[in-house]
Amino acid sequence: MPSNESPIPSAPGKHTPASSSSIPPWVSPHLPSLLRVEHGPNYTSRALSLVDLPPGALFARITSPTAAKKAYTSVQAGRDLHIELNSDLVFINHSCKPKLVFDMRRWEVRVAGGGEGIRVGDELTFFYPSTEWEMDRGFECRCGEVCCRGWIRGAREMEESVLEGYWLSGHVGELLGERKLLIHLDDIQP
Repeated sequence: MPSNESPIPSAPGKHTPASSSSIPPWVSPHLPSLLRVEHGPNYTSRALSLVDLPPGALFARITSPTAAKKAYTSVQAGRDLHIELNSDLVFINHSCKPKLVFDMRRWEVRVAGGGEGIRVGDELTFFYPSTEWEMDRGFECRCGEVCCRGWIRGAREMEESVLEGYWLSGHVGELLGERKLLIHLDDIQP
């Protein structure tokens, strides 16, 4: 496995606190206390927040992923590593104005910085190209935000100027840097 990839974490050990409420849910995630899944018709399911958190706060740890092939439901966790989340985190949809970031080096889901944080009832979203270099399939975004990017695909197929201002996973940033270097080298070739 290349050194820039984070190995898939093992499940945390069992905790035996005096009270189950003494451990915050993001340490040993009990996702039903953090989010509610709303199932809609025609694949319109979504995750809604059950908590208020400020920008930059830890929302949940990714604790039960399994290695996967690139698929519509997978999340890219490294240059050559895709995972299935195996939890209700899979219902966190795309938005061009995301509420969350998936930090795949730390195996964490955090509240996006620079915004207002999340409030109970907010739809939980993240910017898919922030983790995906190449996507199994692109799609027409329907986030409805003023900043909507329209057709969403992996970061590889997006202009760097479009990606500016978004939090990007380490492997996406590295691959963008390599792409920039290759373009620069092509420009200086005789």
